Amino acid sequence: MNNSQNILRLNVGFVLHQTVGYKRDFLIEYPHVHLPPDLDLYNLSGTAWVTRVTNGLLLQVELGAQITAECARCLESLSQPLEINFAEVYTFKQDSAIESGQVVPEDGVIDLQPLVREEMLLTIPINPLCSPDCIGLCPVCGGNRNVEPCSHKEHPGDPRLSVLKTLLKGG
Repeated sequence: MNNSQNILRLNVGFVLHQTVGYKRDFLIEYPHVHLPPDLDLYNLSGTAWVTRVTNGLLLQVELGAQITAECARCLESLSQPLEINFAEVYTFKQDSAIESGQVVPEDGVIDLQPLVREEMLLTIPINPLCSPDCIGLCPVCGGNRNVEPCSHKEHPGDPRLSVLKTLLKGG
């Protein structure tokens, strides 16, 4: 596991002294990254581009990673791919900072961890599936119907709700 204090930090101090339009690529590849407090990314890879613009630096990031998730239907563990693509402008002075409020740090090192964490969390599906045709768990015995079909009869349901079935049949 990587020390989260040293990863996803870009030393961009030298870009500050370049002419407008200068661009630098930073390749990012880590087998495992822990973003505190609770996000573990696997096979994190992609590119960050830093471009010198008139009022600061333009940061563009494209990253892909995987997380361990649980299928919403069958509760099996799965590897969920995630992809993010975002851009931020870092200004030279706080008073010229735009909506995001990002300012180039005095030490010239931009920490991507908070931005990557936020963007990755936003791309995690609410109901991840192991496959689109996942059958899920049996409502009677709780067995995984993807592994083995159940041999018991379908549960008739709550008899107090039988009146509602007549509404579905049209009266």
